[in-house]
Amino acid sequence: MNKARRNLPNTIAAHAILLTYTVIALFPVFVILINSFKARKAIFRHPLSFPNPETFSTIGYETVFKQGDFFLYFQNSMIVTVASLFFILLFGAMAAFALAEYRFKGNTLMGLYLALGIMIPIRIGTVAILEMMVASGLVNTLTALILVYTAQGLPLAVFILSEFMKQVSDDLKNAGRIDGLSEYAIFGRLVLPLVRPAMATVAVFNMIPIWNDLWFPLILAPSEGTKTLTLGSQVFIGQFVTDWNAVLSALSMAIIPVMLLYVVFSRQLIRGITSGAVK
Repeated sequence: MNKARRNLPNTIAAHAILLTYTVIALFPVFVILINSFKARKAIFRHPLSFPNPETFSTIGYETVFKQGDFFLYFQNSMIVTVASLFFILLFGAMAAFALAEYRFKGNTLMGLYLALGIMIPIRIGTVAILEMMVASGLVNTLTALILVYTAQGLPLAVFILSEFMKQVSDDLKNAGRIDGLSEYAIFGRLVLPLVRPAMATVAVFNMIPIWNDLWFPLILAPSEGTKTLTLGSQVFIGQFVTDWNAVLSALSMAIIPVMLLYVVFSRQLIRGITSGAVK
């Protein structure tokens, strides 16, 4: 009881700091959301004020649903993001388990080779990637985006997950082998549940760049049927005129999946980031 009382000020301070950072992080989202329900003049005259009966307008949302196939763009973004994260976590966890569990000649070099993708941006190879997709007949398909994003996310996934898998007790894995479990069962039933915080961290760190990316959808899948949400929103941004009502409305709806992901994985994300930092 006394120890809990002594730690109470620290707990209050930690929650206050967390609340402050949350408010700072969510402030841009708040500004985008309130301005999406304003008339054009009010966006520039009073950007930080709430909509009132004089400035309230839904013209941005009406424009989004009339001029663009928003639901199709949203569906394409969800398919690409979810599929890419699935393959990143699956193949990244398998490669990390092999590097962490089995010692062989070239183990270190293999890990270094896989980690090079963190240091070398994949966009450097855009021309070669486009040529491969053209030769494979995958241009203007969601498959092309999934393949590219999977390759983009694997280096970080292997780097993070391998470090966590090295911390899994060897006694636990050996006990599973004594009980007759196969290596696949040890990987799926013993190791993966223990590195769930790390997998949530990898998922969040990869989800944001994939969901918000404009470069590869513009290069590999610019057709109307394969546009992602970020690319589809560009129809409202012109060289001389920008429909800010529509842009802010589209961004407001695009933020929803990202916010939901943080709510779902926030605890696992914090555990994954801080694991091993405090004893």
